Amino acid sequence: MSGCFGIYLDVDLSSGRIGQYTVDPNWTSLYLGGRGIAARILIDLVPPEVDPLGEQNVVIFGTGPLQGTGVAGAGRHVVMTKSPKTGSLVGSYAGGYFGHELGRSGYDGIIIRGRSDSPVYLLLQNGIAELHPADELWGRTTGETDDTLRARHPGVRVACIGPAGERLVQMSCVIHDKTRSAGRSGAGCVLGSKKLKAIAVTGSKEKPLADPEGFKRERTSFLQSIANDPGKRRLGELGTPGVLLSLDEIGALPTKLFQEGTFSEAELISGERMAETILVDRETCTGCPIRCKRVVRTTSHDVEVDPAYGGPEYETLAAFGSLCLCSDLDTIALANQLCNAYGLDTISCGVAIATLMEASELGLGEVEVPWGSSDAIIEWIHRIAQRSGIGDQIAEGVDAWAREMGIPSVMTIKGVELPMHEPRGKAGLGLSYAVSPRGATHLESIHDTMAEIAPPSPEIGIHEPMDRLSIANKAKPIDAYTQISSFSNSAVLCLFVCSRTGSGYNYPAIRRLVELATGRPLSVEEMMRIGERNMALLRIYSGMVGYKRVDDRLPSRFYTPLPHGGSAGKPLDEEEFRQEVSTYYELAGWDDAGPTDERLRRLGMDDLVGRLVR
Repeated sequence: MSGCFGIYLDVDLSSGRIGQYTVDPNWTSLYLGGRGIAARILIDLVPPEVDPLGEQNVVIFGTGPLQGTGVAGAGRHVVMTKSPKTGSLVGSYAGGYFGHELGRSGYDGIIIRGRSDSPVYLLLQNGIAELHPADELWGRTTGETDDTLRARHPGVRVACIGPAGERLVQMSCVIHDKTRSAGRSGAGCVLGSKKLKAIAVTGSKEKPLADPEGFKRERTSFLQSIANDPGKRRLGELGTPGVLLSLDEIGALPTKLFQEGTFSEAELISGERMAETILVDRETCTGCPIRCKRVVRTTSHDVEVDPAYGGPEYETLAAFGSLCLCSDLDTIALANQLCNAYGLDTISCGVAIATLMEASELGLGEVEVPWGSSDAIIEWIHRIAQRSGIGDQIAEGVDAWAREMGIPSVMTIKGVELPMHEPRGKAGLGLSYAVSPRGATHLESIHDTMAEIAPPSPEIGIHEPMDRLSIANKAKPIDAYTQISSFSNSAVLCLFVCSRTGSGYNYPAIRRLVELATGRPLSVEEMMRIGERNMALLRIYSGMVGYKRVDDRLPSRFYTPLPHGGSAGKPLDEEEFRQEVSTYYELAGWDDAGPTDERLRRLGMDDLVGRLVR
């Protein structure tokens, strides 16, 4: 099939061997690319009993048919591995420029096996790969590592871990271009266990396209549609921080570790306030006109916040802001920089610090961490990254520490800290949190607030708007939006350029781009089946490691009412929620362990029949 090279670079750190892995053409037909191909490879390479931090675990950097072509939104790539947080397969997506270079490298991705005896980095230049010693980079920040490798190898783009990943902090990330994070899953921790400090990539190989001229015309048309979309222009102006005040207005802004849904000082940490004060520029990813990435400059705690580290996105503003009752924008900007430099996930780190604050308020544990303290936020980022004192315990996973301390409601799902979206204000998203094999993620399906218009998405069978406060009848739309989002993640295309609802719905254009790249006609039905297959892969592996339907649940806090605001007084009903989980399983063709053999055969995944012990 066109649109891919058909091979992955295959690197064994234990032996130093560098070779090629040929992708089964049938897999490309079934799964397209990105998440799908990476997950299918991992199912074969990583047995369920493998320790995520052991030598046998594998990390894959993967692309899809659109990487390397300059399509708006295709600057992304996926980093996939067996997660130390969930024990299952987890994919994290990062934008910037690394994915574009990898898409022009002559390979569709990189497979990292084994473990090096000493620190190394991988250099991939125009199809030629080499391992180099990285002893002098070990212990250095992501920014220092990026600067060193780009000076040493002009033209490369860098993915690297920071000191947190080296110390095997579970919430550590892989940082790209200093500012983009493949976070949430603990992939930085896995690379740290393998002693792989960085990957530096540059490429100039043209990807084989089925219809190059037609593709160029469609790429231009797609770019223009994105550039002329008023909603996309607003996203560029304020970035993701632009949603903070609207979420506060509807009472769905996570506040005080999800005890509340509104923050009295929300305006002080809003996208609007950022634009008026510390914002100095906007960045973009390869080929994208939106320019949603924030760049800030300020000073906090006698430290200069360097624009090279970008600026806080919505998730970071809420995680270190409203969730911790902190209204100091400068502190949040510094927290963002520190996390990027250390290689820490900002969502997970914010949840961990808010959990410390709740424990302190309840008199649990031996530390005093006051709500709203900017000093405490900065101190505990350092302590977690450096594994200092109790920070060492939290580095092993905030859920285990919180349960040991007796926190009333631990804000994790399958070991992953919740992102900054309130299920009592977005009930369908709460269902998506629960059923996702990745653990708590806000990027697997859709947010209820995005589908309150009519008609939402008739092409995929969703004709009625969603009531964001109700869990009733949410299984069908969440199943449909999960499939179409899974397709996007296999393309690999940023969800910010994918309009899944309303008059801007643009999947016919996205399918056309994929068709012109691959030469493969794509009906709506096959688009949805690709998404379904790729979600099924994740659920197969999670079933192989022991997850059951009973594990698809929310923290107990969401079954109690919010005290005030636009989502107050309407908690999720636990029995009704469990029923929607069961209905979702029926629609997805899953039994308690995962996809049924009958469903796998219907999807053409016969080679995976019998993998699950039921």
